[in-house]
Amino acid sequence: MKQQVIFLDTVHEILEQRLTELGFTCVDGSEWSLEETKAKLKEAFGIVIRSRFPMNKDLLANAEELQFIARSGAGMENIDEAYCNDRGIVLFNAPEGNRNAVGEHALGMLLSLMNKLHTSHQEIRHGKWERDGNRGIELDGKTVGIIGYGNNGRAFAKKLRGFDVKVLAYDKYKSGFGDDFVMEATLEAVVRKSDVISFHIPQNNETVYFANQEFFDALGKPIFLLNLSRGKIVETAALIRAIEGGKVLAAGLDVNEFEKSSFEAFFEDESSIPENLKYLLHSDKILMTPHIGGWTNESYFKLSNVLADKINDWWSERQP
Repeated sequence: MKQQVIFLDTVHEILEQRLTELGFTCVDGSEWSLEETKAKLKEAFGIVIRSRFPMNKDLLANAEELQFIARSGAGMENIDEAYCNDRGIVLFNAPEGNRNAVGEHALGMLLSLMNKLHTSHQEIRHGKWERDGNRGIELDGKTVGIIGYGNNGRAFAKKLRGFDVKVLAYDKYKSGFGDDFVMEATLEAVVRKSDVISFHIPQNNETVYFANQEFFDALGKPIFLLNLSRGKIVETAALIRAIEGGKVLAAGLDVNEFEKSSFEAFFEDESSIPENLKYLLHSDKILMTPHIGGWTNESYFKLSNVLADKINDWWSERQP
């Protein structure tokens, strides 16, 4: 009997094609309810997901034959990694697949904020021709601080190479990565010296509310803030205070702390939108996008193709 790989989310068809070529039977479970999923995972050899269901013990205990989980994306916070490690379930993700998209999106958000493209466009659409109030700030000569120097942080730094900027990068778990384009720095230096700070770190117990009141109080100058990592990296209440106090000039948020596990259902109940989220939605100092920083036509293919490469290598090593 061929091993079953259950696709609990829709991904690019190249992954199914390549897994089928490897001899797996691919099953579409993208329309299954949670209860259906629990009932049908008993013989699953592999699971492919994005973010529809949390891969926790309650769900995975039903997958008695499970050998791997492949996430079409970078973050793994939706997966109980400790439980998977205890069971020997191999985890795959694909940060290489969307890093270029994230880097370009970050640069686009930054230039839009600094040149007030997002606000001036809306004003013109409403018949307001305001030039002086939309005077921009040039990126040239500024210091850009990157917190988290993995795939996405490096991609953003690469996009900045065409600008006359100093790039400082801090990563708690990496060292020795400085080169002609990026200067390795302490967190204190990034916070104190940067004109722009961009987050590219995973969400875990160490990083939730990384950008809190203490973080903003330590800033050496007013900054433009970018968050293209995970929503709870930035504490919204602290960000609002920093904006109102002049410590943050503007913020580009591709993610926010109010996202639900499936961000397609983000505005499911508009009557229950928290006040701090309403502030973000209505402030002209905020540019928000719906968690699409790594979600381009090209990355949609690359995410699945990268996963196929990794599963292929793993599967090949297991063959006699």
